[in-house]
Amino acid sequence: MAKKKASPVVENKINLAEAFTEFSRFKNIDRATLMGVLEEVFRTMIRKEYGSDENFQIIVNVDKGDIQGFRERIVVEDFELEDEQRQIPISEALVIDADYQVGDELAEEINFFTFGRKIVQTAKQTLTQKIRDLEKATTVKQYEDLVGTIIVGEVSQAWRNEVLVVHENAELLMPKDEQIPKDKFRKGDTARAVVLEVSMLNTNPRIIISRASPLFLEKLFEQEVPEIFDGLIHIRGIVREPGERAKVAVESYDDRIDPVGACVGMKGSRIHGIVRELKNENIDVIAYTTNESLYIQRALSPAKISSIKLDEKRRTAQVFLKPDQISLAIGKNGLNIKLAGKLTGYEIDVYRELDPDEEDVELDEFRDEIEEWVIEELKRIGCDTALSVLSLTAEELVRRSDLDEETIAHVMSILRAEFDEEERD
Repeated sequence: MAKKKASPVVENKINLAEAFTEFSRFKNIDRATLMGVLEEVFRTMIRKEYGSDENFQIIVNVDKGDIQGFRERIVVEDFELEDEQRQIPISEALVIDADYQVGDELAEEINFFTFGRKIVQTAKQTLTQKIRDLEKATTVKQYEDLVGTIIVGEVSQAWRNEVLVVHENAELLMPKDEQIPKDKFRKGDTARAVVLEVSMLNTNPRIIISRASPLFLEKLFEQEVPEIFDGLIHIRGIVREPGERAKVAVESYDDRIDPVGACVGMKGSRIHGIVRELKNENIDVIAYTTNESLYIQRALSPAKISSIKLDEKRRTAQVFLKPDQISLAIGKNGLNIKLAGKLTGYEIDVYRELDPDEEDVELDEFRDEIEEWVIEELKRIGCDTALSVLSLTAEELVRRSDLDEETIAHVMSILRAEFDEEERD
């Protein structure tokens, strides 16, 4: 059985480059997917016009922006016509081409413009929407693959609560809490951040980037330290207070490599670039160890610890230090001890190491001046002497106990007065 094509209806081709102007804007959609969408849209038009698309062939030329449709029917004797959708009488076939014979398959090009304005207009709208949906899905897939990757984009808009960054024609959001507090972005600035989260919100891609996440710091180390990128050094933990302080625990898989030295670099050459990028964030790089006492000691750097008592079951650590080391261990606004606790997974409490020659007074001696429940609460957190209370800051005592600032201030004034009297005596 011969298969012939009827003469092409050149003037009836639908030129996608003109009829569907949205088509040319979408460059990131793969060819096969786009062709499938185009074919489905036109098959929908055919089904609406003919009731079925089973004996129709759609040919898409993406490069030229052309699409053609052919209706395939079998040539039969006029008196044998049973199905007008699948068969064509010989008399009509001969009008198209005098060479047709009964049994031939005739492929006749269809004129989409005869389908009616409403069908064509609906097809245009459907195609435009499908391509837009495809582009959104492609953008989501592209950035899902980039989660954990540092990107460099241009600030398009800088609002109070978020910054809009353009990267490869996609719009990325950096919320206020994902920015370093010292960041000040203006339109046209270059922004460097890590892709943190990708999702769909109300059918639109929502791509969140971050400069405040520990992941951003981790990826900066990967870029600056070849040994980390190559897998010779592994980052075991990162905690940070963006723009203020960070602690990074590193471990070497090669005994010949000093993990801390490699991360810092000669005269700080490697870490200086990271510090500048993070608006002078103070970064402590420490060597990871499975020895938890030693790990806590390193995490509290730069303070020097005298001794540690661990409760592994409750994950608490009592750290004893000389008086001049307590403020170093706690850090500005309690930040050093807070980050050390997060890094090690222990609740850390610091205590003043008593000098054997230094006189101290039991808290119980102050029961006539301090209420008993207050004394019991201080003893509950390990402060059972006057000096053990005075060795801590008021902020630290408030954090550890259930006492308010006013009560703590009253207690400390009583205890200081006791030692002032002793000095005068």
